[in-house]
Amino acid sequence: MTDRTLAMFPLGMVLFPHTPLAARIFEERYLKMLGMLLDEQPAEFGVVLIERGHEVGGGEKRFARGAVARLERVLPQEGVISVLARGGSRFEVEEWLDDAPYPRARVRMLPDLDWNDALAPLSSEAERIVRRVLARAGEYGDTRWEPSIELAEEPLARAWQIAAIAPLGPIDQLALLGATSVGGLLREVIDLTLAAEELLAVRGVDEEPFE
Repeated sequence: MTDRTLAMFPLGMVLFPHTPLAARIFEERYLKMLGMLLDEQPAEFGVVLIERGHEVGGGEKRFARGAVARLERVLPQEGVISVLARGGSRFEVEEWLDDAPYPRARVRMLPDLDWNDALAPLSSEAERIVRRVLARAGEYGDTRWEPSIELAEEPLARAWQIAAIAPLGPIDQLALLGATSVGGLLREVIDLTLAAEELLAVRGVDEEPFE
């Protein structure tokens, strides 16, 4: 495992490996960060979940686990810059550095997980449950992902994407990001998603009209 220093982009969401990230950058400190990144190859930055505070203006408290994002596309628009990136390797923050002119941290890279073909049935079961509950969650409001979303063919990437689209809160997602094996990741996805389904069932009962 290697230490490295990353420019950091704290967000109100968890980024998973092999998962796309679309963001709109307008704050001065992150525009400076983007300008620096475009001079580097590969153009990468770290994404961590905000524990308290806001994405705009600074002063937020940040969780220590995150994932590297690699820039794939930059689209200037009026007043903002839209970027598309993709999640890569995971890390733990060892030390936050001076925020000027943008957040930076020294991080310890976490090992990549290893896929085993024996996990294929578990992956299929996790995907089936996630898609079912995602469709149910969509009945109660907007969800980030459609139940029919297409996932990667490569099995390890697909496992991470199954975790990413599961209709869970950010704290549960952060726990998934810390998985130490693909089997453990998929089993935890199933357990957390089934628990979310139970809450949706209770919500459905609560919202039934009185006769």
